[in-house]
Amino acid sequence: MTVDAHHHVWELSVRDQDWIAEGSPLRRDFTVGDLAPQARAAGVDRTVLVQTVTVAEETPEFLALAAASDLIAGVVGWTDLTRPDVAEELARLRELPGGRYLKGIRHQVQGEPDPRWLLRADVRRGLTAVAAAGLVHDLVVLPHQLPACVEAAASLPGLTFVLDHSGKPPIASGALEPWASDVRALAALPNTVCKLSGLVTEAAPGSWAPDDLRPYADTVLEAFGPARLMFGSDWPVCTPTASYGEVLYIARQLTEPSTHEQIFETTAVRIYGL
Repeated sequence: MTVDAHHHVWELSVRDQDWIAEGSPLRRDFTVGDLAPQARAAGVDRTVLVQTVTVAEETPEFLALAAASDLIAGVVGWTDLTRPDVAEELARLRELPGGRYLKGIRHQVQGEPDPRWLLRADVRRGLTAVAAAGLVHDLVVLPHQLPACVEAAASLPGLTFVLDHSGKPPIASGALEPWASDVRALAALPNTVCKLSGLVTEAAPGSWAPDDLRPYADTVLEAFGPARLMFGSDWPVCTPTASYGEVLYIARQLTEPSTHEQIFETTAVRIYGL
């Protein structure tokens, strides 16, 4: 059994994805119906659907999708962490159709101009509410924002922080530092977990090989260990670079068979309560 702990879906007729450039091959619909046969062919039997835009209506839609799907086992949604009634909003989401599939909350911190956004008082209050609700917080950040992630995780030991896409390492440039040191600092905290996901997207377009990813995969595996590392396809964002099956194959090639049960199944099941 394999769990894909990170993918997306969208329908442009329902909601524009304003982060997708005109002319991009991603500027079309990608649905659960598109994903399901690819996932099944790859041996994936459960997935985690992750938010794509900071729009409140998306999370209820994703919860309803999960309730109607035999593939989606969990949802990482979005809500405004700075709203004063965030605890009540999380409770409301859980009462909606499919509300039991809500496993975590994510905010596009990578788009925030303040590198210390996570440490703002209003954000910390929201993160405290996420922890109290028994949910995790997915971190989608750029490398320069990792130090703030370390501070946030250290100050909120009751909240599990999941680092998406291994912190978006600078694979295209071939640099490891300071990303690697910051990742190790985050991994030193017991309430942190990492996704082996999104690496193909960070590689140099059209001129990368799987071995280009290896130093980065090795870094997060050594730092977090397989019990705190989980696979995510980042479908369909990966598709201009690699197919669903290729992403899974590359991830398996970058990790030792002895780690596969944890990385490709049990870590995600445990962390997200699938």
